[in-house]
Amino acid sequence: MKGLGELERSIMDILWAQNSPVTAREVGRLIEGRDLAPTTVMTVLDRLTRKGFLIRTRDGRAWRYQSAGTRDTYVAELMLEALGMTGDRDAALTRFAQAVSGSEAEILRKALTELEEE
Repeated sequence: MKGLGELERSIMDILWAQNSPVTAREVGRLIEGRDLAPTTVMTVLDRLTRKGFLIRTRDGRAWRYQSAGTRDTYVAELMLEALGMTGDRDAALTRFAQAVSGSEAEILRKALTELEEE
């Protein structure tokens, strides 16, 4: 899984929050705290498309962009990638389980129970 740079993350946050595809111009207006050139936004959107994070469709002369997956899917893939980097998956999973809150542990228990029942 390819990681995201700071600007890429900012743009993905915008696209994950959208209910419909948006243009580069619309993305540029939604980025807070930065005065970016339109070409910069278009370059980052193109890079995110090539990395597989976005889907783009033609709308007249413009492109419309939408996320290819959810934020939750991206985070889960990052977690699995990190788990794959360890030499001892059992130890890493145990340490992770010890670090989560009680409510998070309950969510994990419920998810595992549902998987066992399938």
